[in-house]
Amino acid sequence: MTTKTKTASSSTDASSGSKAVAIKAPSFQVAEFHIRGTSPYVQNKFSNKAVEEIKATQAAGSQAKSKKVREPKDFDQACKNATYCSTEGWLGIPAPAFRDGMISACRTVGFKMTHAKLAAWVLADGFDEQSGKPLVKIQGEPERYDAYVRNDNGSIDIRSRPMWKEWSAVVRIKFDADMLSVTDVANLLMRVGYQVGIGEGRNASKDSSGMGWGSFEIVNNGVVS
Repeated sequence: MTTKTKTASSSTDASSGSKAVAIKAPSFQVAEFHIRGTSPYVQNKFSNKAVEEIKATQAAGSQAKSKKVREPKDFDQACKNATYCSTEGWLGIPAPAFRDGMISACRTVGFKMTHAKLAAWVLADGFDEQSGKPLVKIQGEPERYDAYVRNDNGSIDIRSRPMWKEWSAVVRIKFDADMLSVTDVANLLMRVGYQVGIGEGRNASKDSSGMGWGSFEIVNNGVVS
């Protein structure tokens, strides 16, 4: 990592004995990286329908039925509900996935994660039409993937999710040049692609050891603007 520079200095006012602190203005830069998936990318958006069902159950309180009538499952619609779609109609990857991955990757190089939270941000290409979550536009066509999962009660369920077997994206990262160099940013993003991953089944999944999904490589060296 780049050696951090001092951003504040102090001097003593001889007449009053008080210290005056000078804060250096931040030096922000934006680096653009073209990435290409090296394994499938699968996402699982918490659908608006699921949110409404939870709200309805909580609003009903004690009057909520203990046994619900099971409706026929529309697997294609379930897949669509799990997909992030921008207000402009294109599909995207949640921008926080890359930033969270970069912060997590700091553990592999001994850089403080708390410092990383103050050093880099992923710029959004747009926002999800329902949740408003910032998105990075994804290139490629998804297909439906049916996953067999075990519920908490032990029963088997089928969850339909969008899967991109071939995909790419342009990730724009704004960073504090006093804390990180463009090479630092590129190396962190590279570690996300190889060691952390994004989306469902990623290597650094909190719920499992991953499926090897969501890995990617950097195609360019980062264009700074």
